[in-house]
Amino acid sequence: MSPIKLAAASAALMLMSTEAQAHHSFAAFFDGGQSVKLTGKVTAFRFTNPHGIIAFDVTGPDGQIKHWAAETNSPAVLMRRGWTRNSIKPGDTIIVDGWPSRDGKPYLRLRQAMDAGGKPIGQGIFGQADDK
Repeated sequence: MSPIKLAAASAALMLMSTEAQAHHSFAAFFDGGQSVKLTGKVTAFRFTNPHGIIAFDVTGPDGQIKHWAAETNSPAVLMRRGWTRNSIKPGDTIIVDGWPSRDGKPYLRLRQAMDAGGKPIGQGIFGQADDK
């Protein structure tokens, strides 16, 4: 193999490995055997790759506010399910159902989001291996 082809192949492999590391396994971060359902006020909605993020505040029974984040699917998957970057806005009250993080942090993987009245946002419930 010529030095130029070898360098090109090496560069391509390095790029692919970096991309693979950037995307993580569901099971490595989230507990698929547990479920959490929370009601909170949206503070931010990032409609970005590789995963969207819904940041929201949950007021506990003691009146203390806890900052949570829900990881969504990619914007392309969300759009196929009827979401837009305006589906959720700061100040909205939402109900979030999902799988909690394994490390106990206030972070979850979104299964479904609903508005304050219980109406689903978008169409369908997301699964643990959804990418469609």
